[in-house]
Amino acid sequence: MKKLISLFFFILAVIITEAQNKNLDYFIQHALTSSPLLKDYESQLLSYDLDNKIFLATLRPQVNGVSNNMYAPVISGWGYDKAITNGQQFTEMISVSKTLLNRKSIASKLESLKIQGESVSNSIKISEQDIKKVIVDQYITVFGEQLQIDFYNKVNIMLQKEDSLLKILTQDNVYKQSDYLAFVVTRQQQLLYTSQQETQYYYDYAALNYLAGIIDTSIVSLEDPQLYSAVLSDFTGSLFYKQYQLDSLKLENDKMLVELNYRPRINLFADAGYNSSLDYKPYKNFGTSAGINISIPIYDGKQKKLQYSKINIEENNRLFKKEYFNNQRKQQILQLTQQVKSTERQINQINNQIKYAETLITVNEKLLASGDIRLTDFILSLNNYFTAKNMLTQNYINRLRIINLLNYWEK
Repeated sequence: MKKLISLFFFILAVIITEAQNKNLDYFIQHALTSSPLLKDYESQLLSYDLDNKIFLATLRPQVNGVSNNMYAPVISGWGYDKAITNGQQFTEMISVSKTLLNRKSIASKLESLKIQGESVSNSIKISEQDIKKVIVDQYITVFGEQLQIDFYNKVNIMLQKEDSLLKILTQDNVYKQSDYLAFVVTRQQQLLYTSQQETQYYYDYAALNYLAGIIDTSIVSLEDPQLYSAVLSDFTGSLFYKQYQLDSLKLENDKMLVELNYRPRINLFADAGYNSSLDYKPYKNFGTSAGINISIPIYDGKQKKLQYSKINIEENNRLFKKEYFNNQRKQQILQLTQQVKSTERQINQINNQIKYAETLITVNEKLLASGDIRLTDFILSLNNYFTAKNMLTQNYINRLRIINLLNYWEK
């Protein structure tokens, strides 16, 4: 029985711990799920799939029911000329038509729809990268403030302990009242910093929930995002390059569509039913007809050449933007990589400084109890320690921000 109770409390503790901590993936998944932009892109994909099916449906014979019924009376010699109207006409028939397209025309149209779909799919992936970048950046902001608050709380506990000791030493005339008041001011400033940081933390945490589309006012501890620099792919393997590649395929297909628009068009048609003016043996006016329409472009004012020129302009612009984007991407990756290395060096230096500051505080605390150190020197050692710890947190957060920017180019 005791084992069951212990197991119950262990499981309960695990559940509570999981409920009290949220990681980066939790916010990213919520943001991706609730993004209206991604929903819109997904709807576009479904629409392009339907466009593809609609186009294939237009290649099949189109069957329509036709009913034209007209009566033009002539009263006392007044009315439409019967030679034109026949007085009346009744048409009830079924018509069938089919446009004949060659294989290249069909393939080009299907290719156009395919490229549009792939472009939207690629835009979805790029948008997901953008969303992740924004969420990670805000998460890092909140996590950094959380680290600051945790540190400030530890500092406040330490200062409270030192305050109790100094109060006794001041009462015993080991230290001057003015020195003690200087320490109290330092402690009050630290409490104010803590309060200000907590206010900003609550604001930024709410902003994180808002960006992720989460309706929740509770505040729970965030886990360390633990970001690491990804192995960046070559530009030709990235999502951004693929978009330029798809644009190139689209322009090539546009040229083909222009060419195909200037080929002869053939349309077959047939109908069967009843068509009569009711003037002569209307009961025999059941029949059928069939025919072919051929349209051959001859001259359109050189529109074909102008359309090709327009596509060439778009292609030149595409090449320029691709080259410019590639150069900017390379430059930014180099800069960010250097910043990561520089920040990591600073973190190592600050950690060494903190070790010395902690050792100095430990020594000074012993001297403080015996009154063998000036209180101003002790306060200075505390401030140096606080400054170093703040610098460490800021550099760690900066490193995470830089890695987030660097990992944006991962795909």
